[in-house]
Amino acid sequence: MITLQKNNINNINYTNFNYKKATVLITGSGTGLGKEAAILLAKRGHKVYATTMYEEESVNLNNFATKHNLPISSFKLNILLEDDRKKLNDIDFDVIINNAAIGNSGSVSEVPISDFIDVFNTNVFSNISITQVALSKMIQKKYGKVIFLSSLAGRITIPFLSPYCSSKFAIEGFAMALRAEMKKLDGTKIQVCMIEPGAYATGFNKENNEKKFKWMQYHSYFKYKWQKIKNDEEKYWNFIEKKPFDSIIKKYIKAVESNNVKKRYTAPKIQAFIIQLQRIFGK
Repeated sequence: MITLQKNNINNINYTNFNYKKATVLITGSGTGLGKEAAILLAKRGHKVYATTMYEEESVNLNNFATKHNLPISSFKLNILLEDDRKKLNDIDFDVIINNAAIGNSGSVSEVPISDFIDVFNTNVFSNISITQVALSKMIQKKYGKVIFLSSLAGRITIPFLSPYCSSKFAIEGFAMALRAEMKKLDGTKIQVCMIEPGAYATGFNKENNEKKFKWMQYHSYFKYKWQKIKNDEEKYWNFIEKKPFDSIIKKYIKAVESNNVKKRYTAPKIQAFIIQLQRIFGK
């Protein structure tokens, strides 16, 4: 476990900073891919600040770090709250991974606007806000790396998953605009990229998709066939979801450690390939 380190602007040459030994801040690290990535990054020698949504998650992660002598400091940070985001002003880090996200599902014709707003507040607007805090520090240091957790669902539409898909489409656009802008900022090297996971058996997809069935069977235009939709989706996710998570966690590592990042890091390969074909042929 490591303690919080006050911001310390140094004279590191931004052109040759070694990202093999970086200080990384990753949001949404209490469970799933974020937690796995935080642990592996620490095992590889990176200092990791791992934020969580709930206090219990940060306590558990800190206990794990202490037990295994890993350089992780975990603390609760609700990215929706401005006061929580300001905590980052007191931490010195080289890389930020915007990993925190939520999901929701249902028909575009029926999902309450409030559900879309909730998803966009977390997946888009809060990530933009926390990135702006990080950039104010990175621009001063003249180097840094901003990594967004997008999704293959941010490159192709999935029926009844519009709140989540549209938020990931939005973050793709924001990330690519930021990447282009940072290349125009003279005297700095601030890199921007995305990690695009496909379907992994973290529990996120199942929870996200099942939300709609709590009301669809009673109040939806699709209530006459909700059971068929549910059965078809269960077959689809059971077939496509991948476990273990090694292939995508390796992409987190590559995105952090590369001195010159690619635009996108995708996995699993077969899912990414299928998505690309669907985009080419106009799905």
